[in-house]
Amino acid sequence: MTARRRIDLFYHGYEVKALDRPFGQGLSSLYLAARTGYRSLRRRQLYTGFYTAFCNLRSGLEALGMEVHVNDFAHARRHPDQVIGMAGFSDVYNRVQLPNPAVFGPGFVPYPEDLDRVTAGCNIRIFTQPSEWYCRIWRPKLGDRVQPMFVPIMLQDWPDLSAAPKTHDVVIYDKIRWHREERAPLVLERLQRHLAARGLSHVVLRYGAHRLAEFRAALSGGRAMVFLCEHETQGLAYQEALASGIPVLAWDEGELVDPQERRIAPPELKASTVPYFDGRCGETFTLAEMEQRFDGFWAGLSGYKPRDYVAEALSPERSARLYLDLLDRAAG
Repeated sequence: MTARRRIDLFYHGYEVKALDRPFGQGLSSLYLAARTGYRSLRRRQLYTGFYTAFCNLRSGLEALGMEVHVNDFAHARRHPDQVIGMAGFSDVYNRVQLPNPAVFGPGFVPYPEDLDRVTAGCNIRIFTQPSEWYCRIWRPKLGDRVQPMFVPIMLQDWPDLSAAPKTHDVVIYDKIRWHREERAPLVLERLQRHLAARGLSHVVLRYGAHRLAEFRAALSGGRAMVFLCEHETQGLAYQEALASGIPVLAWDEGELVDPQERRIAPPELKASTVPYFDGRCGETFTLAEMEQRFDGFWAGLSGYKPRDYVAEALSPERSARLYLDLLDRAAG
């Protein structure tokens, strides 16, 4: 059993503000309530990915019995040797300038050439990125000071949909971002032709063009997902499908396509579309073998156990234990 302890986290972003002033925490809470209400009325996405990840991390720590405090500047200053956590968007480096040793993440990590300048006022001992392959971009600069730290998946938010009534065979999740005019015909349209030839029905969800309710409905009505993306630092969409009991076939060439990251990445870097994945989840494919890999995946559909994988590998408790270990390393 993990001993109960106080954990101080600092977050600054669109939802919560790190306000180092009297009544700052109260003002931030009012801002969060107003923003959430405004966006809810307009049916917009309530929270950013960084804030969702931060909340899931906090929930995991609290599930382990930790006493979690957020943006308590006074306490941190009274205990300058206590390690803290920092998270959020780029402004957090200006808003949280404390002497305390810190672990950073989830949040925005500057590119290596900008990192020293942007983080100069902070005492960050360890930076985190969502997966090991992505950490390797920063390793030449940071060495062991950059570590993988996944965003946990809350199973209670993603009920098992494997036995729900099905209205279509395949959910195609289209997150093709670079060279789209060239790659959409090579990947998406080719896949659609193969599904049609096999008499399989499908729906397409394009990243950034659907609501959460539409995503949930598509998962509920589908038997499997095909995930089309060049690479992912974690890949919450496919992991939420796995959590829902939906097996995934993922396009994974191992190629880093993002031009900004290619500029700074080690030349031998192998990227991944599904950095958290094993045989219980489904299969991967390259363009050279798309149709054959799909046919094998479809034939074995009943044998996958994707929800079991998520429960074991991506739980909030596992994430929290990893985070506590990083805090201890930063304090040492």
